[in-house]
Amino acid sequence: MNNLVRFINKALLFILLLIITVFVLYPLVYVVSAAFSPGTSISDMAIIPFSRGVTTEHFAHLFKNTDYPRWFRNTLIIAVSTSLLTVLVASLAAYVFSRFYFTFKKSMMLSLLVLQIFPSFVGMIAIYVILYRIGGLDRLWGLVLVYLAGNIPYNTWLVKSYVDTVPISLDEAARLDGANNLRIFFTIILPVIKPILIFLAISSFVGPWMDFIFPKMVLRSSENQTLALGLFSFVTDRKNEFTNFAAGSVIVSVPFVIFFMVTQKMLVTALGSAAVKE
Repeated sequence: MNNLVRFINKALLFILLLIITVFVLYPLVYVVSAAFSPGTSISDMAIIPFSRGVTTEHFAHLFKNTDYPRWFRNTLIIAVSTSLLTVLVASLAAYVFSRFYFTFKKSMMLSLLVLQIFPSFVGMIAIYVILYRIGGLDRLWGLVLVYLAGNIPYNTWLVKSYVDTVPISLDEAARLDGANNLRIFFTIILPVIKPILIFLAISSFVGPWMDFIFPKMVLRSSENQTLALGLFSFVTDRKNEFTNFAAGSVIVSVPFVIFFMVTQKMLVTALGSAAVKE
């Protein structure tokens, strides 16, 4: 009797997990199927993926008849620049707040926390005006500046909490050997806090990669469009090129998956090396 109950429980659990898996994976498989299916509109798609043949004409169309390579380049520049600058600025700020004592230190940390409470779209008018004043509208560096400013408050708190766990004795030993604060930061602190920096690089890269709201507000010309803006032009009221949209989406995911796999290995290695902390 007990064996029968266990078998029924396992069978029900298996069926439940199978149903959840189908619901999770079916949209992804459907998009991949749309990227390789003949036709252009969503009405040409079959319910069963890959049931109407396979073609690569949509991928050729993206690179021959659209500005997809330019969109990809712009998005990659924005995402990589945002990731690198966020890691550099947030880690420097976290080191200063963790290791030094100065006037209004607590007030500044509290201000960073308060700034993070408000959603980003609350300040969109102010952001637009500031970019207009400094000539950052329709510029890739203007969009990078927006993302960087939004990433600093929370990430500074995040990295500071990690830097606080690094023993101060490491700083003191390096200072006795004649190292200044900048050298201590780059040669002592950064290698030890590598795990949190890798996580920060990944999270800072993901945000700009497919963001739509801020590129729509900042970028104007077609040569400065990002992937999100370019792909959205395929599925507007005047266009119904869902298969081209799906092909572009599949290509978008490939570099991101590669980036995540590479950084995941680095994260595991960094976590192992950080285990020697006191």
